[in-house]
Amino acid sequence: MNGSTPATPASPDPRDAPDVPDAPQMPAPGVREARARSVPGGLALVLTFLGSLLGLAGTFTGIALAARDSAAVGVPLLVAGSLMFLVAVFMMTGLNMVAPGEARVVQFFGRYTGTIRDDGLRWVNPLTTRVKISTRVRNHETAVLKVNDADGNPIELAAVIVWQVEDTAQASFEVDDFVEFVSTQTESAVRHIAIEYPYDAHGEDQLSLRADAEEITEKLAVELTARVRAAGVRIIESRFTHLAYAPEIASAMLQRQQAGAVVAARQAIVEGACGMVEAALERLERMEVVALDDERRAAMVSNLLVVLCGDRAAQPVVNTGSLYQ
Repeated sequence: MNGSTPATPASPDPRDAPDVPDAPQMPAPGVREARARSVPGGLALVLTFLGSLLGLAGTFTGIALAARDSAAVGVPLLVAGSLMFLVAVFMMTGLNMVAPGEARVVQFFGRYTGTIRDDGLRWVNPLTTRVKISTRVRNHETAVLKVNDADGNPIELAAVIVWQVEDTAQASFEVDDFVEFVSTQTESAVRHIAIEYPYDAHGEDQLSLRADAEEITEKLAVELTARVRAAGVRIIESRFTHLAYAPEIASAMLQRQQAGAVVAARQAIVEGACGMVEAALERLERMEVVALDDERRAAMVSNLLVVLCGDRAAQPVVNTGSLYQ
């Protein structure tokens, strides 16, 4: 009764995902990701390094001149060199190492100014704060949840989703903790999907968790996208990793499934046997091998059905008399 479903891709953009009636209505985002102004860090590193060297040179030169009774020249040179060194060191604090799969959310005195997505060494205004956020693809697997399906039967299920931060501004400012937010909303969506559908369908037009895995995971992906789009997260795929009846009813439901399988198999056998008997009688009459009256036809039908529908090999009986003796 355990099984997994094929992976189903979700909507490509959480901001363009259709509204789901049963999903919570999230507030409109107050901020969207923008590109931060930055310059290549290599050039900034060279300039700040040269500035610090010039500042140190000016500082030591001013000290030397001041020691030689040239205070009129040495003191201003000492002050200018020290200021240049301090400014160069301060400007170095604007350098950022951005690895692939990472971004830097830049704020200037609390105001969002943009996001750095270019990997490598970048330089921004040193008065800003830069918060690292991962844009790599992540997995989240829920614990095994115990819920009641649409028929009220207790079942156990777990799901795994693959997701990625798409809007770093929304992930940073629209929710308190986007990782915990995704985890909580995933569990809520899985529970909601589980109570909407039965484990096994009782009609041909009814969806079930076990038989209609692809359709159910599509609905799960759509609902998840609607739930987490406020956090700037994109759902890449979702699927069930565990699906089973709860232990207290598992044995009873297994017997029910086995009985249903036996009935379905017997029904298929009877339908096939009836077709074979009908074809055999029609062929005998068409070939005029033997003339059968109603009694002989009934006896032949009975014998063929016993042979075709029996679950054991037939034991032939040789009749040395006639059909009526």
